[in-house]
Amino acid sequence: MNNGAQKIDGLWPRSEILNRLFFYLVEPNLLRYYPAMASRIPTSFIQDLVARTDIVDIIQHRLALTKRGKNYQACCPFHSEKTPSFTISPDKQFYYCFGCGAHGNVISFLMEYDRLEFVEAITQLADSLGLEIPKDSKDSKEYSHQHLYPTLEKATLYYENQLRHAPQAIHYLKSRGITGKTAKKFRLGYASESWENLLPAFPDNKLALLENGLLIEKDNNRYFDRFRHRIMFPIRDLRGRILGFGGRALGQDPAKYMNSPETPLFHKGEELYGLYEARQVLRDLKHLLIVEGYMDVISLAENGIHYAVATLGTATTPKHLQKLFRYTSTLIFCFDGDTAGQNAAWRALLLTLPFMREGLQARFIFLPNGEDPDSLVRKIGQAVFEQRVRQATPLSEYFFTKLQQQFPGHD
Repeated sequence: MNNGAQKIDGLWPRSEILNRLFFYLVEPNLLRYYPAMASRIPTSFIQDLVARTDIVDIIQHRLALTKRGKNYQACCPFHSEKTPSFTISPDKQFYYCFGCGAHGNVISFLMEYDRLEFVEAITQLADSLGLEIPKDSKDSKEYSHQHLYPTLEKATLYYENQLRHAPQAIHYLKSRGITGKTAKKFRLGYASESWENLLPAFPDNKLALLENGLLIEKDNNRYFDRFRHRIMFPIRDLRGRILGFGGRALGQDPAKYMNSPETPLFHKGEELYGLYEARQVLRDLKHLLIVEGYMDVISLAENGIHYAVATLGTATTPKHLQKLFRYTSTLIFCFDGDTAGQNAAWRALLLTLPFMREGLQARFIFLPNGEDPDSLVRKIGQAVFEQRVRQATPLSEYFFTKLQQQFPGHD
């Protein structure tokens, strides 16, 4: 930061505001530069907003980006140049121009490129994520949860290591056609049968394990693992950070699939399994296939279909749709062909209708009875499955077909 910058008529120059704003977001103590903003929007909310937003997605809707290794490049929008020197780092969620020195995070980019005021940029990002901006600092506690991510990462590494030494779990994945390469890509793991694994492994992380829903506290002041004898599916946000887990039972547990409970980080009705992985393979997602389960997503990816996502044991929600339409213009819903599947498809159609506008599409696939995407793609292969995807029924056609079924004789 340029500590020698001078105010003009009592105000900081715009470039200095952006410079100080970046450091303020990284170092909350610098909020003293913005007392008015501090009284309106809690620091922790702003930090969480920046953490949830993918800066590459925001910038690529405004600039033509080219991938260069891990980063992206473009001609700088803030000065005239013919050779790209404007670099965006997905890992650091930060941009920097080697030509003019422009730099910052997603908020400073929106302020400079879209000519927005600070609060306008915050509002735009919050609206895109379906978040309501808290107006009082007393509301900020709910957003102060950055400390929970490292514990989830530790747990993921622990489960991954356990899988390497779990023959039964490895056999199960192989029996479902899942290779080690795909298991590594999705960071699959295994939670052993023991009731007490995580706390002895991470004795200094008890509170974070509880907050993340990985431990259950009993009345006798003992702590037990929530997930036991299960294949573990880490659920990642758009930056690849772990938010929670799904677990598939290997034994006779009546709850075949289990998710993490609602936590400060994990909200089942908002997250989609496989979206992060899909965007790692296909930055330009022409369409997304919405399926039901973890294994559907993984099996499709194993067979070369990398654009599937799954809701987490719940019906599609408006927040799911809002998020998905940020990354693609076409959603393809995949349902069983039985009555339950038809009913679920109709509910999805009614939910999707308010989102329909020019340039957006929704389509529907109905599978043969007794099949799910996992079993079908292994049976018919990638090429035939993707032919079904291309032949998916448009929303309008499905809509009028259902109406004619319900009201026969009315054209």
